[in-house]
Parts: sequence; structure tokens; C-alpha cells
Amino acid sequence: MYYALKHLHVSCVVLSVAGFLLRGLWMISGSPLLKHRFTRVLPHVIDSVLLLSAIALAVMIAQYPFAADWVTAKVLGLLAYIGLGTVALKRGRTLTVRVSAFIAALLVYAWIASVAMTKQIAGFLA
Repeated sequence: MYYALKHLHVSCVVLSVAGFLLRGLWMISGSPLLKHRFTRVLPHVIDSVLLLSAIALAVMIAQYPFAADWVTAKVLGLLAYIGLGTVALKRGRTLTVRVSAFIAALLVYAWIASVAMTKQIAGFLA
């Protein structure tokens, strides 16, 4: 069961970042597809499954935020990623702010992935 859940989680991670990349490109190009209902709903579905699978995995391996430093780092990174993603896709006032937040969000995502793979809080920064 663990490997099936981990596969689901990793698949959702890939779908989530691919969707974010696509929406970021649409934001930069000014595409009306960014406002399509499907584009606004699907990421929430994928991210909900991602979060639920993360919680289930944490319970299965008994690694919890504030108990395991690498899990805490991932959770804090996730909060930064969400905040930057919101600025990039919705709340940024200028295209420059949005693109800067988009790039920063992708860097945070890469760091979160590196923390997940190494189980070290520095991730690729080490």
C-alpha cells in the first residue's frame, strides 16, 4: 500500500507543477485559457489529492512536521510555494511582479522536491 500511495503522491506532484508551469506560461502570454473554469478547478482537485496522499504517507512512515525536520521544511516550503503561486497567477499587480513570483515559486518547488528526495532540510542548497 505504501508504494501505491507514494506513486499517487509523486504523480500528483508532477501533475501539479506541470499545471502550474502551463498556467504560468498562459499568464505571461495573457491567454484567456487561464480564466477557463477547467483551468481554475482541476488544480484544486490535483492539489487536494496531493495533500491527502502526503498526510497519509506521513502517518504511514511516522514522520510528522515539527518531529521530522525534513517534513517541517517541506511544509514551510509548501506555504511559500502557495504564497508565491498566488502572487504569480492572481495577486501580482504587474507582469514583472507576477513573473518574478512565478520564477521564485518554481525555485521553491525544486527545493521542496530536493528535500523530499534527500530527506535533508537544505535539499539542493547543501
